[in-house]
This record gives sequence, structure tokens and C-alpha cells, in this order.
Amino acid sequence: MELEDRRPENKLKIGVSSCLLGEKVRYNGGHKLDPVITDTLGRLFTLVGVCPETGCGLPTPRDAMRLEGNPAEPNLMVIRTRQDLTVPMQYFCQMEVIRLKGLALSGFIFKARSPSCGLCRVEVFNEGVSAATGRGLFAEAMVRQFPLMPMEEEETLHLTAVRESFIQRVLDYHDTD
Repeated sequence: MELEDRRPENKLKIGVSSCLLGEKVRYNGGHKLDPVITDTLGRLFTLVGVCPETGCGLPTPRDAMRLEGNPAEPNLMVIRTRQDLTVPMQYFCQMEVIRLKGLALSGFIFKARSPSCGLCRVEVFNEGVSAATGRGLFAEAMVRQFPLMPMEEEETLHLTAVRESFIQRVLDYHDTD
């Protein structure tokens, strides 16, 4: 089935970090509305917003967080208070991947550099210094649960070739799923 043949009720679903859809869920109470996602990809797909921070009960606005420790298994730490939010975030991630599996998503778009949603190049700190890069906790859970699902960060989708490749990979994934 080609994209032009899809009526709104038949559109494939892709998950998207909620802040990229214009939802005011970021730590500072803002959003990161991305018209490439909402206007371009939103015409082709049903966009399903996910915010791990609000999903695990954190308020908006909230103190900034970052990943710390072992890049392979980092902790999610509130910078100012030193509160460790790793366990509540991991619990949310476990529950959310189950929910999303039921929605039959065909792809996911993450917010770059986010300690929860960054797919790659997320700073991981050791003793207050950025020592390595890793993956956000929710993005890691998604990659583990859906290793073949097409996933990108919003920044890469601004490149036409990457965006076209993502669209094709979403269609291919759906056809094989």
C-alpha cells in the first residue's frame, strides 16, 4: 500500500518525543516543536506522543537532569538535588514499551541529547565532567524491545535523504511486521 492510498484512519503510527509535537513537557516548561515532524511526517503518519519524564510522574517545569556513571548503565540524576530517578524511569520504560507494543508502532522519533530520549551521543558525566556518551534510558528500552524498528533523532530528519530513508524504512518495517 502506498502512502497516498492511506486514509487518516489507516495511517501507520510512529512514536515521537512529546516535546517535538509542541507539548510543553520539557524541564523548563517549554517545548521543541519541530515542523518537519508535525507538518511533513504528520501528513503521512499518525504521531503518538511520549514523554518519559511526565510519564513517570515528574512535574513540568522540573529541575534539569543528566546521565551519570557507567555509560553502559547510567543513572538518571537531578543535577541540583542529586536525586537519583533511575528506578522510577526504568519502571516507566518497562510499562511504556508494553503499551507501545500494543499500538503497533512502525517507527519512533526521539529528542536528541535528552537523558531519557536521546538515541545516541547523550553526555554521561563522571565526577561532574562529561566523560563519555551513551543513550537515554527510554531510548535504550525502546531499542532493546524493538531492535528492528526504524528510529531517528529529530535533528537527523532535517536532512532530506535521512527523512526519505526513514519513511521508506517505516513502510518496510510495517510490511514485514
